[in-house]
Amino acid sequence: MFRLTCLLIGWIPLMTTTHAQDAKQFIYFGTYTGKGSEGIYLAELDSKLRTLSTPKLAAKVVNPSFLALHPNKKYLYAVSEVETTDGKKGGGVTAFARDPDTGLLTKLNSQLTGGGAPCHICVDKTGQCVLVANYSGGSVTSLPIHADGSVGEAVSLIKHTGSSVNKQRQEAAHAHSINVDPTNKFAVVADLGTDEIRLYDLDPANAQLKPHGIVKTPAGGGPRHLAFHPQGPFAYTNNEMTSSVTCLGYDAKQGNFQVLDTLSTLPEKSTVDNSTAEIRVHPSGKFLYVSNRGHNSIAIFQIKDDGSLLAQGHVSTQGKTPRNFGINNDFLIAANQDSGNVVVFKIDQSHGGLTPTGSSVQVSMPVCVVFVP
Repeated sequence: MFRLTCLLIGWIPLMTTTHAQDAKQFIYFGTYTGKGSEGIYLAELDSKLRTLSTPKLAAKVVNPSFLALHPNKKYLYAVSEVETTDGKKGGGVTAFARDPDTGLLTKLNSQLTGGGAPCHICVDKTGQCVLVANYSGGSVTSLPIHADGSVGEAVSLIKHTGSSVNKQRQEAAHAHSINVDPTNKFAVVADLGTDEIRLYDLDPANAQLKPHGIVKTPAGGGPRHLAFHPQGPFAYTNNEMTSSVTCLGYDAKQGNFQVLDTLSTLPEKSTVDNSTAEIRVHPSGKFLYVSNRGHNSIAIFQIKDDGSLLAQGHVSTQGKTPRNFGINNDFLIAANQDSGNVVVFKIDQSHGGLTPTGSSVQVSMPVCVVFVP
């Protein structure tokens, strides 16, 4: 039995306060370009009307498949999920300045990530560095953020090694996401190719990563993304290939995970060809959501006091191949990659259920949703 008390040692909880959402809120969409999209798109969510405005182009950039907002909200960072950039091997990171009134983006600069197909990006909580996961390169990269918001050349480039049981998908390492833990002392990487969660010591002032430890996840699952609980010593990773979610206990003092349980994200006896994409914990810490590609749904879970999950059903995303989705306290916005539509859902605060508001907008190949608080 997992002992909550032992993991509370060294935990530094986040202080959260619920505020009324602004009437209108900017939402950015990362996309794959080449089928009608030109880059990053921008819309406004009207929380009173529960509608999204018609998206408009915020900035032109190739394959901005994942985006990250700077803590000060003045800057936005995007990966370019490509194998080569300007004739050089590896994908790119582009820094943008945000116009606070219009939300439009102005390019500051770009840097190489040193690895192919960068697919995930985050900014540390102090806003001093950008961290990137390179999928096909099986590596992670850290880059400094300058005072003007631009990014410097990569400081750390660490290649993962290894493989796992699925010879088609796990023939080599495939770093699929990178996040910082609530203390900002560790960076955490989900590697789909090796069935591992890798931890790195993070030195944000120098934009440096140093290997810290490795935790194995269920064989053949393919961990993709990871979400920390906002108040307690827990985290959750969605296993892309087995359509499941793994609950993890987290010791913030030691920087270590303990695998607790794994649950399916699909209805019982479902035989649909499916893979998971995104995972998010509600700001209250009461609910968890996972997107199913194939079943085309959001799986809803209640988070119990001990961090374990209780399945609460599924809601159709009203489109095909839901990739990423974003949430705030009141709304979930799902991006359906293959049907090219983005759908707004209202979150029920009592049980986490999702109700479509009737608002849906068209965006070509949407794969990332970022709320601007």
